[in-house]
Amino acid sequence: MSKVLVIGAGGVGSVAVHKMAMNPDIFSDITLASRRVAKCDAVAESVKARTGVTIATAQVDADNVEETAALIAKVQAKLVVNLALPYQDLAIMDACLKTGVHYMDTANYEPRDEAKFEYGWQWAYQDRFREAGLMALLGSGFDPGVTSVFASYIKKHLLDSIDTLDILDCNGGDHGQHFATNFNPEINIREVTAPSRHWANGEWVEGPALSHKQPFLFDQVGEKNMYLMYHEELESLAKFYPEIKRIRFWMTFGDAYLKHLEVLQNVGMTRIDPVMYEGREIIPLQFLKAVLPEPASLGVTTKGKTNIGDIATGMKDGKQKTVYVLNICDHEEAFAETGNQAVSYTTGVPAMIGAAMVLTGAWSGAGVFNIEQFDPDPFMDMLNKHGLPWQVKELDAPLDF
Repeated sequence: MSKVLVIGAGGVGSVAVHKMAMNPDIFSDITLASRRVAKCDAVAESVKARTGVTIATAQVDADNVEETAALIAKVQAKLVVNLALPYQDLAIMDACLKTGVHYMDTANYEPRDEAKFEYGWQWAYQDRFREAGLMALLGSGFDPGVTSVFASYIKKHLLDSIDTLDILDCNGGDHGQHFATNFNPEINIREVTAPSRHWANGEWVEGPALSHKQPFLFDQVGEKNMYLMYHEELESLAKFYPEIKRIRFWMTFGDAYLKHLEVLQNVGMTRIDPVMYEGREIIPLQFLKAVLPEPASLGVTTKGKTNIGDIATGMKDGKQKTVYVLNICDHEEAFAETGNQAVSYTTGVPAMIGAAMVLTGAWSGAGVFNIEQFDPDPFMDMLNKHGLPWQVKELDAPLDF
């Protein structure tokens, strides 16, 4: 029985607190906080209607360390679950250190003024958290998060060693909009337009964004074009599994999405540097975010499924073997349960599970940890029990691309 403070009331925050409320034996008291308390109140009403559980709400500016620390102390939280913007990770970590509570997030830090995300900024907190006797659990979403746990599970149970690892993220859902993003538009577009990057033979290989396309047949979704991208779990997996010779991340995009994105880039709407407009500075990408559909609003119309998993080739009992560990999630089923589409669901459920790992002591330690550093089994068990069942397939041969 533990008190938890969740910061961030978007789709992921909504799913996470719904699922926490469904597990009162672990989460005895839940407070949801955001810059706009009205969003928290709306989520709290949904949680009450769906689960009968009352959660508290609060207003907080997560960029303000003192304000966040004051709220943590008021709530008497044992754990802060950071589901706010990645820009705010370090400030929230500082607030946790100031108040002596554990920390968890789903995405690594990136500065506001540069489209660059890496774990170095958060790994630098290792000594401070270790000396304080506190845990900081990084990347407990789906990717990063579940995909890293899948890799740990593969290494523990399915392969003696891993030579290549490919993470495949397919959203086969259709929301009916001409152009919209399934999570925060600002973060989504910064991520998609960044140069591609993958790990090969001990070094990073870079290329232009979205320049490497590969068709792939996804179970229960169909054939989709997926694109080689950089994603933060590549960095931590390369660090903690140095045996892996090649690690890649792929994500699917439809032609209409890419065409809209190309036009927006060409006219400067994806810029993150300030421009003058009628006597004041604006960030074009932030303005674009304001006029695009709110991702949390897409659940009502989204149909279809997501299919996300790891394909690994390595050795088992002296023979080469290729395995595929994956989850398929239905948008409409996710919405029926929590009022959110599957992209939020597949991140919010692992956020709840990661929090449960910390609060129950299933995972413990002092310092800054990535999710793949722990025993995958209790996490994998909770995935099966709480809406994200996984399956294992053995493929006939390694990927031929």
